Order: sequence, then C-alpha cells, then structure tokens
Amino acid sequence: MAAKPEKGIWLRKLVLAIWGILCFLPILFFATIALRPRNEIIAPQPIYFPTLTIETWAKILEEWPLLTYFKNSVMAIGGSVFICLLLGIPAAYALARYKFRGREDIGFYILSTKMMAPAAVAIPIFVLFGQFRILDTVWALMLVYAAMNLSIVVWIIRSYMLDIPPEIEDAARTDGASDLRILWSIIIPMCLPGIVTAAVIAAIFAMNEYLFTLIIASRNAYPLSVALANFSGGSDGIIYNAIALVSFMAFFPILLLVILIQNHLSRGLTMGAVKG
Repeated sequence: MAAKPEKGIWLRKLVLAIWGILCFLPILFFATIALRPRNEIIAPQPIYFPTLTIETWAKILEEWPLLTYFKNSVMAIGGSVFICLLLGIPAAYALARYKFRGREDIGFYILSTKMMAPAAVAIPIFVLFGQFRILDTVWALMLVYAAMNLSIVVWIIRSYMLDIPPEIEDAARTDGASDLRILWSIIIPMCLPGIVTAAVIAAIFAMNEYLFTLIIASRNAYPLSVALANFSGGSDGIIYNAIALVSFMAFFPILLLVILIQNHLSRGLTMGAVKG
C-alpha cells in the first residue's frame, strides 16, 4: 500500500520528463539550424547527422551588427517595462483603492486602448516623434512600447490589488503610515507575483512588436524583431541560419527570464489576474 503513492510520483515525473523533452526538441532543432552551414539547410535530401559549426555565426556577426540590434532590443524592451511599472503601479493602486466619480469608466478606457488598431495612430505618432526629433532612437521605441503595453500592465496589477484586504492598509494608516509608504512597503510586496507577470507579458508584447518598430526605427535603432527582415531577401535569398540565429538571440533571454522567475510567474498566472 505504501508503494503506490511513490509509484504514482515516479509516473508523474516520467510523464513530465517526456513532455519536457518534447517541448525542448523544437528549440534544439531551431538551434541546430543556426549552427548548420547553408548548403546543408537547403539540401534537397534530409541530413540526419548535420555538420555543426560556429563559423557561420562568426561570419554573420562580422557582416551584420547583430550585437547592436541585440543591445537596442534589450534597452528598448527593458526601458519600456520600467516605464510601464513606474506608471502602472500607482495607477493600478488609484483605480483599486480610491473611490472617485468615473473610476470604472476610466479603468475600462485604459483597457480599451489595447483594442485600438495600431495602424490608426501610426502616422500621428510618426509625425509627433519627428517634431520632437527622436525618430530612429531607442528612446522612441521605449515610449511606443510603454504606451502600447501600459494598459494591460495596469489592469493585471489592479486585479491583484483588489484581492488584498483593505483592513491591512487601515491598520497601517492607524500606525501613521502614508499612502505612499503603504504602497511601497505593503502593497507592492504582496502584489509581487502580479507585477512580475505584468512585466513579463509587457516584455513579450514589446519583443513581438513590428509595425511601430518598422516605422520609427531605421538602421541606428533596429531591434532584433525588425533586423530579421534583413535576412529574408536580397541577392543572397533567404538566409535561414541567420534568421535562426537572430530569432534564437531574441527568444533565449525571455526563455531564461521565465525560467528564473517561474515561481512568481506561475502564481501570477493563476491568482487574481482575471478578476474584474
């Protein structure tokens, strides 16, 4: 009788291990494409034991400023997430705790901006950034990404703050704590899973953004998302190993981040994130 629970645990571990391997295989296959020479990739017959080499990587890195594209991506995405959290956390706290006329309407309006077609504001944003002379800069990408993702960040964090009992804040106010002190010392630590979830989602949305990036950025501020287009045409045709390399460079940091914060992220995706 005592052996059955242990057998069940090992069976679950075996199933999860097999599932993990199946999920990892596409990533491994994608990485091998980046390490294979081009003649093997476009060969008409399948090659089951490909030749893996980093010479292709060295050549691509030498001919294309991929490290600059990667730096631009990190700065633009990281800066936009910072702006979203800097503005979104106080906004979410105000919508969750303060009672004022039109609070629900304002909350819905903030969320509705995410439903707007990006093409409707592409030209006004281009003209506005041109007047401020910040076109083709990482700062412009930060502002655009933050403006696009701020609404979802506010909504996710607000739903977490609604789950916190107001009595905790009332007790802190009784001890003389200000609203800013309560937000920093009590609310933010209790909402940390939701904040992490919102930050990761904002980073993924910013990484996948293409339209505004293509309009605002040119050679000086290209991130990896737009740099991929450089390898899909021209006299050399489609450079598959370069596309795989750039995609892997864009994908791996997010994968590593999710693995490192998976405990907070799993809590964030299963608690309070869909509450009205």
